[in-house]
Amino acid sequence: MVPIYKVGDRSAVSNYKPITLTSVVWKQLEHVVAGYLRQVWNKNVWLYEGQHGFIPEYSCESQVITVCQNIVDSLDDGVGVDAIIIVFSKAFVLVPRDRLLTKLAALGVDKRIVFWVREFLVGRTQRVRVCEQLSKEVKVTSGVPQGSVLGPLLFLVYVNDIWRNIDSSIRLFADDCIIYRKITNKNDIEKWQKDLDTLGEWAENGMKKNPGKIKAIRFTNAQVKTLLGYSLGAQRNPEASGCKYLGIILRNDLNWVDPINFTAQKT
Repeated sequence: MVPIYKVGDRSAVSNYKPITLTSVVWKQLEHVVAGYLRQVWNKNVWLYEGQHGFIPEYSCESQVITVCQNIVDSLDDGVGVDAIIIVFSKAFVLVPRDRLLTKLAALGVDKRIVFWVREFLVGRTQRVRVCEQLSKEVKVTSGVPQGSVLGPLLFLVYVNDIWRNIDSSIRLFADDCIIYRKITNKNDIEKWQKDLDTLGEWAENGMKKNPGKIKAIRFTNAQVKTLLGYSLGAQRNPEASGCKYLGIILRNDLNWVDPINFTAQKT
């Protein structure tokens, strides 16, 4: 495994992404299994339509455009939208393998493939290479390997049921999640909080929320804005006038001055 630096303090382990190195022959075998899985999924039309990560013909751009268009349509109708943006910490690393295999089997995948995936995941060890130095091997007890061909697809299998029992709109790009709902009356507020409770309960089964990256935002044209009071699990979510989502800064009035300035500063 090679640690790839992301952002922040270079001395902090949490600021590195663990990328698993496998042989070319092994990757080719993964491609064969991945091709089979995609055939099964396309035939059964099981993949959640709100997921745009690791899917052909979808991207960050398609996800952002869809979310923004939904919000704009509501604002044009004079209806505000409440949203919470969630980032799961170490999502690929924390996937519970037993639950993952159970979900995979429930999708109609051949039992032999499920067994093969189990052997692919269980009993793994890893060691870290920094320059030419190698650490001692340690057992890997959870997660799907990042840097592998199958890792992203197996992650999609695990999060594919996140929308169940949730009435609000929920969209994902891999492990980046946004949940939002039109708010017209008190009843909508109660349903919205119920959906957040359901999402919080789902996340407790393996996923770890990053408290510092969870933001609540109210998209509205109203001049006088009431404060949000929602919570996700035991955490009360701080309200923001704007937040970053998939590289784009979204303001509560959908004004694009901040995104334009942010992009201009990088060029």
